[in-house]
Amino acid sequence: MSGTIQNRDSFLEQIASTLGRPRRAEPVQRPVWKHQPQHEVLRDATPDQLVEVLKTHCLKIHTSLLMTDLAGLSSALKETVDNFGGGPVVTWKDDRFSKWGLNPLFAEEWPEQGIEFHEWDYQKGSENVTVAEKANVGITISEITLAESATVVTFSDKDKGRSVSFLPRTYIALIPKSSIVPRMTQAAIKMREMHLEGKPVSSCINFITGPSNSADIELNLVVGVHGPVKAAYIVIEDL
Repeated sequence: MSGTIQNRDSFLEQIASTLGRPRRAEPVQRPVWKHQPQHEVLRDATPDQLVEVLKTHCLKIHTSLLMTDLAGLSSALKETVDNFGGGPVVTWKDDRFSKWGLNPLFAEEWPEQGIEFHEWDYQKGSENVTVAEKANVGITISEITLAESATVVTFSDKDKGRSVSFLPRTYIALIPKSSIVPRMTQAAIKMREMHLEGKPVSSCINFITGPSNSADIELNLVVGVHGPVKAAYIVIEDL
């Protein structure tokens, strides 16, 4: 649903007048930089090499990393949740969970074991946030993954509340191997391409690098001050 811009022309005219110049009628030309080193970092790295870079940086951000294929994903996820102390578990509502064969784990195995499971439901409003606050584990999917900093990128929407990755005590990101790019540069390019192709781009994009960290007080690093105290990445072989 598109909105309506009100008073744009008068607003822009007033800004130009305040700056003491006429309002520009032509768009500003994008500069062409002679040197663009941001495109060179890990440019020729293979997917396997990017995974190795990701593994190295996971060690630096106190995040465990597992490799699996779709056949072993359910077992890997179950083991990771067990290592984090079990439920309650909260996830997005995402068709990929079903495609990846996780429904039996969500709907059968965990309930039979007494593990509470909640799927985000926008129709329940703030109830979702309350559930996420009480959850031990939040599970989301990384849309783009930055190898250089071990950062997962999530796109929020009505079925993918950001509270799932922010409020539970621990956090698990499922990372398709195909989503791994060298760094922020490629992530920005990919999102720009999505926009130009007419694909929806979330108004809330989150860059998450492991568990929450803060060194604001006397430069002493404290993990888990304002979010998950532990994080794990599960990389799925999909190439």
